[in-house]
Amino acid sequence: MKQLTVATSNKGKIAEIRKLLEDSPYIIVSMEQAGIVEEIEETGSTFEENSLLKANAVRKITGGAVLADDSGLEVDYLKGAPGIYSSRFAGPDATDEEKVEKLLDLMKSVPFEKRTARFVCAATVITGLGSIFTVREVCGGYIADSPRGENGFGYDPVFYLPEFGQTMAEIGSDLKNEISHRGKALKQVKKLLLHIDDK
Repeated sequence: MKQLTVATSNKGKIAEIRKLLEDSPYIIVSMEQAGIVEEIEETGSTFEENSLLKANAVRKITGGAVLADDSGLEVDYLKGAPGIYSSRFAGPDATDEEKVEKLLDLMKSVPFEKRTARFVCAATVITGLGSIFTVREVCGGYIADSPRGENGFGYDPVFYLPEFGQTMAEIGSDLKNEISHRGKALKQVKKLLLHIDDK
């Protein structure tokens, strides 16, 4: 089987990607498994730019097929913040809990109907032969007033899905992979990987 290096050190993200791409013709390898210890600086101004930047950086090191995604949370009341800064929203070394705490603090007293938000995912694939594809998907919801659920990571415990009456961290992983921004983006990635003649 061919190897696909995923440009992330986030263990939760790696686990989701492995699950979503388990039927693809690739073995999914993390940056750590590929021996990459360099931090890739995200200097782009959009999710797509950061995704491509990360994919190119890992490609230069491995020379093989790469998958990178840049994803984050956009909150309408905060004019799209934290957006591309979602992972460093509460500082470069902040825990998921600290990021959620900062978000909820900024949303204090905001009524439910004004708490609309979306998760965004831009995923870039560079094939073994060097072809580049980028896809973008979103998942809409609301910011809950307190964290709920043990599944997921990041902002999942406060991302409320009204059609299910649960947060992203309360729904099961199979449903999450079906409806989430990353799940939908990686479905497109999987189709690309299955149809590319990349000997």
